Amino acid sequence: MLSFRNELEDLNNPIVERDIIDLEKKIRLFQDGKIDPDKFRSMRLARGIYGQRQPGVQMIRIKLPSGRLSTRQLRRIADISDEYASSNLHATTRQDIQIHFVSLDKTPELWAKLEKDEITLREACGNTVRNITASATAGIDLKELFDLTPYAHEMFRYFLRNPICQEMGRKFKIAFSSSDDDSAFTFIHDLGFIPRIHNGQRGFKVVIGGGLGANPYLAQTAYEFLAADQLIPFTEGVIRVFDRYGERNRRMKARLKFLLDDIGLPKLMELVDEEKKALKYKSYAIDGDFIPDPVLPDYVPEHVPSGIDQLKYDRWELTNVITQKQEGYFGVYVKLPLGNLSSDLARKLADVVDRYAANELRVTVNQGYLIRFVRPESLKHLFVALDKLGLAEPGFDSVADITACPGTESCNLAISDSTSISLALEKVIREEYPEFIHNSDIKIKISGCPNSCGQHGLAGIGFHGSTIKDKSGKVAPALVVLLGGGKTGSGNGIIADKLIKIPSRRGPDALRLLLDDYETNSLEGEYYHDYFIRLGRNHFYTLLKPLADVTTLTPLEYIDWGQDENFVLHTAVGECAGVMIDLISTLLYETEEKLAWSKEAFDRESFADSIYHSYSAFINTAKALLLANDIKPSTQIQTLNDFQQHFIETGLIVGIENFKEYVLRINKYDPSAEFALTYWNDSIRFLDSAQVYRNTEKEVIEK
Repeated sequence: MLSFRNELEDLNNPIVERDIIDLEKKIRLFQDGKIDPDKFRSMRLARGIYGQRQPGVQMIRIKLPSGRLSTRQLRRIADISDEYASSNLHATTRQDIQIHFVSLDKTPELWAKLEKDEITLREACGNTVRNITASATAGIDLKELFDLTPYAHEMFRYFLRNPICQEMGRKFKIAFSSSDDDSAFTFIHDLGFIPRIHNGQRGFKVVIGGGLGANPYLAQTAYEFLAADQLIPFTEGVIRVFDRYGERNRRMKARLKFLLDDIGLPKLMELVDEEKKALKYKSYAIDGDFIPDPVLPDYVPEHVPSGIDQLKYDRWELTNVITQKQEGYFGVYVKLPLGNLSSDLARKLADVVDRYAANELRVTVNQGYLIRFVRPESLKHLFVALDKLGLAEPGFDSVADITACPGTESCNLAISDSTSISLALEKVIREEYPEFIHNSDIKIKISGCPNSCGQHGLAGIGFHGSTIKDKSGKVAPALVVLLGGGKTGSGNGIIADKLIKIPSRRGPDALRLLLDDYETNSLEGEYYHDYFIRLGRNHFYTLLKPLADVTTLTPLEYIDWGQDENFVLHTAVGECAGVMIDLISTLLYETEEKLAWSKEAFDRESFADSIYHSYSAFINTAKALLLANDIKPSTQIQTLNDFQQHFIETGLIVGIENFKEYVLRINKYDPSAEFALTYWNDSIRFLDSAQVYRNTEKEVIEK
């Protein structure tokens, strides 16, 4: 505890300090059985702490907006992984870095040390605005109209700890792509932005309501052009609507894509428009030209290094090196199997980058790294240095660069292996199809379950973990094969077609059949998804059907990749057997917290934040009384309607005629000091009325 407090003293950031102290306090209360496990889980996840498959340890997700990472920060994360985790840094498809096998008790201290280099865990998981992703090439892209990095970063900063997005029904994902190539896959995000210039004004094309998972949806176009100063107001409006109208009980239906599908785009945009009056900013200017200049090394090599593997270098230069828009500089991609980098290698990579490039890297959406601002004189020296570390493998973002989630290595939800088989598939490509190392059209992506953390739903060739039974009912690990997905540009894409289920051990054979067929039947220059559509799904189903035959299962096929014993289906269980407490009391306790936060925000003159905390307190109080009567509303709007029906119209709570209108004054007034104070006082009175009712009910029950 003493070292934890010492770490906080060095931060000089009271907001972050309080956040970390609050985490430590909640951990102790949870371990003492004084916080409901579900409530603690929600609080923990919003601080980047995720329960692992293995009991008693946590995965820590480190939030890196746009995947931006300085060499100093990389060293800090490597040191943290050595001290608290498994000495491995896992890059994700969300441009985060994850470390594993961390003790829950150590998370406040770990977080405090990360914050010394301005690295946060806040809202990396949970029902929040997740890490905002962006094209790794932003700022150096030859095709970009302008650098989107300042806009993505300001979006991150604005919504971090923002009260409107702390307890939504589900997560909310945002992506920025630097050009119409859409390298950030905006079409699978809740909100996606692509730069536009109209009449000399900067802005963005906006797409909305995309998502993968078990039920993938393609985003719809909300605006062909939205002025840059409306970027944050519009996003806040959408999040407010999602918070209020989004599903909360049925987890599988709780994403924005389902709300959009249910009410339609015109109605959604109408609801967003209704929120305008309540917004903190009606216009929010972002300095789009502000971006720190790269810190470049003074050292410039004068001689070509000796002993270079010229053939490998040529292949590496062709597949891993790009020309920047800044004349005389190159970007260099680092291909990482499974996105994993040991902490020792991470520090050595940071040293190499500092010597030959700018001091800022970007984590890529396919789990690699992009080194930026490499001079032509340094390219071969950089290659040699990377090659000594095993980090100069050609084929970045090619068929041979497979994306995979951690799967059964650590995830509670994973069904079957996604990592060992990825390495097996890469070996097939490397040894049997080396020519495909130059193919950057076909993307192979693997997830351990249908949830698509490995993004199998947008792959040319995708797999996700599953199970399959033989005729006796014995279970074997399996893969569902998906084909034909990909991006078509400008915020549009194609969702992969779910085709067939095969035993996992037959994955390499399936890949061989698919690549052989592509070599035989594709037309000159034909994209993979066009080839898939031209031949039709029946062609591929027939091609792969023999692999689905369970009557020929061998003993090895009952053993998952990377395992030694027969497959046993893992069922996710609660992360802790902590003592359950009264959920109603917990909700009312949280209401008191929210009202205290409302007063603090008011005192800081953050009136919009104060109002939203008071609104959340209204909702919490109403939900508590409804739950006490076994009424379980699925949205905030339903909470307002149900409370009107069961408590206002029946006279159980008096003094309010129309509860919905009373609470939704939030979007009828500007966020002024006068309204914030009135609304806060009204929310306090409502809580007092609820407490009186609840105490009366308890007395009746006790008699």
